[in-house]
Amino acid sequence: RPQPEHEGPFHRGRGLNLTSGQYTALVAGYYSFTATLRLVHHGQPRQGRQGGRGRLRALVCVQSSCQQHSALETVSRLESSGDLFTVAVSGVLYLQAGQYASVFVDNGARSPLTVQSGSGFSAVLLGA
Repeated sequence: RPQPEHEGPFHRGRGLNLTSGQYTALVAGYYSFTATLRLVHHGQPRQGRQGGRGRLRALVCVQSSCQQHSALETVSRLESSGDLFTVAVSGVLYLQAGQYASVFVDNGARSPLTVQSGSGFSAVLLGA
C-alpha cells in the first residue's frame, strides 16, 4: 500500500499545491470543500453607514473568480479586538479537470487579521 504524500501538515493526493494554496481538480466532478480558518482580529472594526463594515466573509472560489463561478461563502461579524475566532465554510462545488479552487477572506472590517496555524483546507472528490 503506497504511503500518502506528506509535506508539512498531512495531505494526500496530487491536486493540492501548498505554495499557491490552490486545489486543482485532476478529473471533472463534484468535490466537497471545507475551509476552517483560525483568525486573530487586531483593532476595532470601522463603523459606518455602509452595511459591510465589521463583517468578514470566508469564501471558497473556483478559478479565483467568486463572482463569475460558483462559490461557497460564510459571513461573520467582528465585534472586538484581540479575539481568536474560527470561521468555517463548507459545501460542494463542481470542477472541470484542470480548474482550481482556493480560499479567500474578504475583510469588511478593514482592520488587521492574522491567520493562525491550525487552519485547514480540504477537498474530496465525491463523484464524476
